[in-house]
Amino acid sequence: MQQRRPFAFSLACAIAAGVLVAEVAPTAQAPARASHAGAAAASPLPTTSPEAVGLAPKGLARVTELLQGYVDRKRVAGTVTLILRDGKVAYSSALGQADVEKAVPMKADTIFRIASQSKAVTTVAAMILVDEGKLLLNDPVWKFLPAYKNTTVMVAPALNAAPGSPVSIVAARRPITVRDLMTHTSGVSYGGNPATRPQYLAAGFDDWYFADKAEPIGVWIDKLAALPFDAQPGESYIYGYNTDILGAVVEKASGQPLDQFFKTRIFDPLKMKDTQFFVRPDQRDRFAVNYAATPELTIVRAPDTGRNQGAYVDGPRASFSGGAGLTSTAGDYARFLQMLLNGGELEGARILSPKTVELMTSNHVGTLYQQGNFGFGLGFEITEHVGRSGRPGSVGEFGWGGAYATKYWVDPQEKLVVVFMTQLLPSNGLDVTDKLRALLYGSIEVPGAKLGTMKLTAAGKK
Repeated sequence: MQQRRPFAFSLACAIAAGVLVAEVAPTAQAPARASHAGAAAASPLPTTSPEAVGLAPKGLARVTELLQGYVDRKRVAGTVTLILRDGKVAYSSALGQADVEKAVPMKADTIFRIASQSKAVTTVAAMILVDEGKLLLNDPVWKFLPAYKNTTVMVAPALNAAPGSPVSIVAARRPITVRDLMTHTSGVSYGGNPATRPQYLAAGFDDWYFADKAEPIGVWIDKLAALPFDAQPGESYIYGYNTDILGAVVEKASGQPLDQFFKTRIFDPLKMKDTQFFVRPDQRDRFAVNYAATPELTIVRAPDTGRNQGAYVDGPRASFSGGAGLTSTAGDYARFLQMLLNGGELEGARILSPKTVELMTSNHVGTLYQQGNFGFGLGFEITEHVGRSGRPGSVGEFGWGGAYATKYWVDPQEKLVVVFMTQLLPSNGLDVTDKLRALLYGSIEVPGAKLGTMKLTAAGKK
């Protein structure tokens, strides 16, 4: 079945990874460049040399050249990239500028809008409640959000219907479940279907973010329940407001606002000190500007309003979007991903059980997603077959990205965590992360399965 993408999220993507860098303060003429020293020290994760974890330094140097080329050609304003292997940062770079017009350099602790990378955090929050018996994957959503007791579905006119025939609205055949939300198989879209878009706009659903809304997220999620959805529950993969609904479920099941649940159960235990829905006053000078790609494939500064800047800084700070609302740093997000790679634990902080992580990173949708070339788990795209994926990687790899061209993935077989941050919306087909992926896998000299048996000298040589 053809995967249906929303109008905004089809723009998303990027990647990355971390340890070889020093930041050089940029000027308008000379953007920052990476070197073999210091910027990784800003990361709270341990660092190592590439050789010590089986990566070729020359190959990672090509990663820096690649990223710097995109900055120099003004395809992006700047990037922050981390590559972890075997739990240690093996490459990091902060290149270009967080604010071109003010010549503010990109730094390891620059804060980014991570949009749909929020979905993984919200799904982990829900799975914490599953581990505690407060939530079941097969629970109907209406158990927590009564407005979802009787949802409806749009049915397009028959192929032989007269031009301009209206759509039909029918009752959903079964309730939407928690698992439907996690796998984007509930039938809920981002309201981009031309047949029903006027209804979504009339209800106030004009985009995918809620940062500018003055009401709590639950108010909007209840409004959403009254709109017709795009497919019957369980029958199609449709990317949409599913994880925002899931965030409202987490609030009801836990009895806490989503921001507080995230902070106490995920961010504080994992020492993710710069991750939250809205940028704090003391963080504003580290918040990257969002740029927009032009048809000529250069960049212009996006307006400082709405999803670009204003709402994330000035509020109203009332609506916590589990699907697209968080801001974070590359280092913070790498800690979150390393926890998942470790089977739910990092530095003594147990967030999930190992079997829960295994469940999350298994394919739950059969061939509904990407015609079966990839699977989809609870919150992540899953690689089940490297050949069908058409890209370097490993079976069992999981990841996703964000609308501002951020990207991440975790490769358990190679013990890799990759985080790439930039701010570009729309991105107009930015392909930097595909190339980054190719260079990274071309740099692997020792397979991940053999890392534990490597014999290393003090200098880190085999």
